[in-house]
Parts: sequence; C-alpha cells; structure tokens
Amino acid sequence: MTGMEGTSDIVFFDMETTVPNKTGQRFWVLEFGAIVVCPRKLVELESFSTLIRPTDLSCVALRSSRSHGITREVVANAPTFEQVSDKIYSILNGRIWAGHNIRRFDCVRIKESFAEIGKTAPQPVGMIDSLGVLSQKFGKRAGNLKMASLASYFGLGQQRHRSLDDVRMNLEVLKHCATVLFLESNLSSELMNGKWANRSSIMTRSRSNREERSRKSPTTRPVPYPRTTTTSLGKVTEGVKNLMCKAQQAKSINHIFKHSHYLLR
Repeated sequence: MTGMEGTSDIVFFDMETTVPNKTGQRFWVLEFGAIVVCPRKLVELESFSTLIRPTDLSCVALRSSRSHGITREVVANAPTFEQVSDKIYSILNGRIWAGHNIRRFDCVRIKESFAEIGKTAPQPVGMIDSLGVLSQKFGKRAGNLKMASLASYFGLGQQRHRSLDDVRMNLEVLKHCATVLFLESNLSSELMNGKWANRSSIMTRSRSNREERSRKSPTTRPVPYPRTTTTSLGKVTEGVKNLMCKAQQAKSINHIFKHSHYLLR
C-alpha cells in the first residue's frame, strides 16, 4: 500500500461487469459506484453511482442469477461510459484508490474503458487493495477472502453485488479487519486464544469447594472466588476494556492502520 502519507481523500470504488463465457470476449462495464472517505474521520464525504449501457447491449443477460443482478432491461436506458466518464474521472483522479481486488480487475477495466473512448484515464496517488493486504496479513481465517466471505465472517450481511453497496461493505470489512489485527498486536497470544496467563490463580467454584472441604472448617462457608481487591481475571478484563475503548476512539483510517502493525507493516 502506498500514498497514505499525504492528506488525499480515499475513494473506495467498484465496478459491475459482464462475465465473458467465450475466449476472446471482453468485459463490459455495467455499473460504477464510489464513495469518497475522509482519511482522518472515516466519514463518507461524497458518493456516486451510475448504471452504464454497453455498446453491445446483447452481451447483457436477459435474466440474472443474482437477486439484485443487472439485466439487459435495467441498463437499456442507462448512459454510456463516455457520457459519465468526466464524473468518473473527477471522483477518481488524484485520490487514494481503495477496493477489493482492484489492482487486477477494476483498475484494468478503468484503463480499458477510457482508452476505448480516447480519453486520458484517471491516476491514483496511492492504492489500498484490501484483497492483497488481507491475503498477507489477515490470512485465510475468513475462508477464501472474497468480499462475501469476509462480510459473513464479521456478520455484516450478504453481499449485494451492486457497486455502491459493495464499496460501503468494503469499508466496513476493512475497519473490522484492522481492529482485529490491532487487538492481536497489542494483546498476548494467550488472551487472544482464550487462555489466561495465570490460570492457576483463578479460583473456580469446584476448586474452592474442594479446598474448603479439605480444611474441614465448619465455621466458614465456601466462596466461588477469592475475596481479593483485584483478581488476575479482573486485570485482564480491565485491559481488554481499555484496548477496546482505544480501538473505538480511533478517528481515522490512518490512526487505525498506524496501530495495526500486522496489517500495514
């Protein structure tokens, strides 16, 4: 990832296209969607979405296998790429580009589409491809790392496969992943794995009862936990609360990434 040192806005974008089913067929862009995000506050500053009518309308399926899929009827009256190219250029050029698998797919489609109409393609000042970053740092804990799998892993709902919905989901997925990696980089491995470092110091109800019976003291009653002012479990719980507060108070994507060594180092 590059370009985070500056103050440029981040634009998350996504493109829905046709899927070639024969050798030699090309991709046709059917929809473009983008949101501009403030890198300091993670708030959406601007959004843009448009359907796009391809030159060859016959390449678009009459029916879609997806519940919210794009059909020939949906794009029949949409503007062409050339008609919306100036807006797409203005929202992309000179900003940090972000998205899922944009290096190998969306960026290529942008370059092809602008070349076809004889216009200069927009250029990024930096790029965040969440698929590449998470493949290296997050691993396959969420399966195949497709957007749908990541959204399911974090309980964000189903992917709609519509551009504007997908880019907003992409931002949420990236924030969730960054928070998890931030916690992992600051908490002990024992805690993240659900194992307490000083397990032997924690008094369970059964252990307390056994020890009480062994003392055979009729004047005292067994207690489930030792009556100390601060238990080891209490320290751990307080530590988790403090770290979660720090994560929730992160006010920019730069701040989250700065503290998430595993994600961006």
